[in-house]
Amino acid sequence: MFALAVLAGIILLWYFRINQKYQYFKTRGIPFVKPTFLLGSGAPLLLKKKDILQHVRDIYQTHPTAKIIGLFDFTSPVWMVRDPDAIKQMGVKDFDHFSDHTPIYTRGDVEDIGTESLFGNSLLLLRGQKWRDMRATLSPAFTGSKLRHMFELISECSQSMVEFFREEAKAGKRLEYEMKDVFSRFSNDVIASVAFGIKVDSLRERENEFFVKGKELMNFQNMKTVVKVLLMRMSPRLMIKLKMDISSAEMNAYFRGMIMDNMKQRQQHGIVRNDMINILMQVRRGEIEHQKEEQASTEAGFAVVGESSIGKSSHNRVWSDNELAAQCFLFFIAGSDTVSTCLTFVSYELLINPDIQDKLYQEIVAVDRSLDGKPVSYEALQKMQYMDMVVSESLRLWPPAPFVDRFCVKDYLYNDEQGTRVQIHKNQLVWFPTTALHHDPKYYPDPFKFDPERFSEENRDKIRPGTYLPFGVGPRACIGSRFALLEVKVILYNLLRHFTLVRSEQTKVPLKLESKMIGIKIAGGVWLEFKPRE
Repeated sequence: MFALAVLAGIILLWYFRINQKYQYFKTRGIPFVKPTFLLGSGAPLLLKKKDILQHVRDIYQTHPTAKIIGLFDFTSPVWMVRDPDAIKQMGVKDFDHFSDHTPIYTRGDVEDIGTESLFGNSLLLLRGQKWRDMRATLSPAFTGSKLRHMFELISECSQSMVEFFREEAKAGKRLEYEMKDVFSRFSNDVIASVAFGIKVDSLRERENEFFVKGKELMNFQNMKTVVKVLLMRMSPRLMIKLKMDISSAEMNAYFRGMIMDNMKQRQQHGIVRNDMINILMQVRRGEIEHQKEEQASTEAGFAVVGESSIGKSSHNRVWSDNELAAQCFLFFIAGSDTVSTCLTFVSYELLINPDIQDKLYQEIVAVDRSLDGKPVSYEALQKMQYMDMVVSESLRLWPPAPFVDRFCVKDYLYNDEQGTRVQIHKNQLVWFPTTALHHDPKYYPDPFKFDPERFSEENRDKIRPGTYLPFGVGPRACIGSRFALLEVKVILYNLLRHFTLVRSEQTKVPLKLESKMIGIKIAGGVWLEFKPRE
């Protein structure tokens, strides 16, 4: 009896302690989303009641007049910044306070995860000075001059894919496809070519080893990966001691070996190829540095985020082979699913808006005539204004990342100059709600309408800074935004040049997103048919 009373007392004490944590924002006078016990504000995701885009929008709309609100990651406080001016201030001007992404190991005092992890040593997850040095190291690889050379490899993958569809059409086959699968294969082939220096054809060789391994790597829904992430959050020091990585040792060895062997072969035989591996070899030899760009970043696309002074700085750090190989690994982590998801949504919007598809096709025809039948060039693609408008609007309506996350690295005083002064403490999380800002009628009238004219030269100045964040904001914004836009535009150009996107028997309108905790997935996929143009 006594033992039961003690146990009941412990449970009661634990219950009150958790509830006390949930009073965090209330005691500070900050409006917040009422949490579910233990699950925090993420209960609708964990219980699969909402998709991630709707979840973020619903949190944003709970306090429509507030500039900053609170929510809970299980029992930890998270700050959602609703005010575009505050987002600019925190993401750009006060970047030194919010310079990191949410770390895998969420204990703020755990910074160095060693040099063996591929996932953890990718630019996406590096922190502090190590991230700054790696950003400066990689930044020259994504300038216009370097991308011009890589563009040929991207274009080859695009032309090969379109030629496959043309062959299928000539053979009398019906060209009905699920677009997420199609574009995942395209982005896989681009990554293989540009980041790993190998050539694969994932449409003709559907189960090639590189595609299968990549698909396994990007499967963050399997139970083993989920358990690893939870252990990293709860016992970071133990996981580091055990050298635990999100990807398996076998997977790490496969990709690391591919990159290292490729470097060795090139060094021995003097092979030069305009890709990521060649750039990393130049980095290792100290032969690459940031050069002044000859064009403004916006000429590469409205969604592009220009490089900050951090990316253009110099450093004396020497990188290990594994740390360099991790940056090729980054292409899979950050680029594969993002690009294929973007392309899937673009294709859906062009499908249900045939007038917009036709207008884009007319621009493609005009460019094609100017090239006298030659493949589209880097320069010609960059000048396609309507193409950029279509892609920019798709990124607004369907942002690949529903929110931008930042990890506070030193205490920050938030002051809206209207009476709200509150301390955001070191090691707390901050969210900038991308999808909610993109769908706020205050910033985008009729926000769920697909309207590329929002991004015309006449209208783009009306877009309020801090309300369009498809690639993030500030120095920590996506380093590969230019590269991603090139991928998206070149495959759209070649596909629409030869095919009309039409509805098939399996097309579902409107589309519906699956309720899942991680990532964006369309229920049933996006099916359509390629109809060859005359």
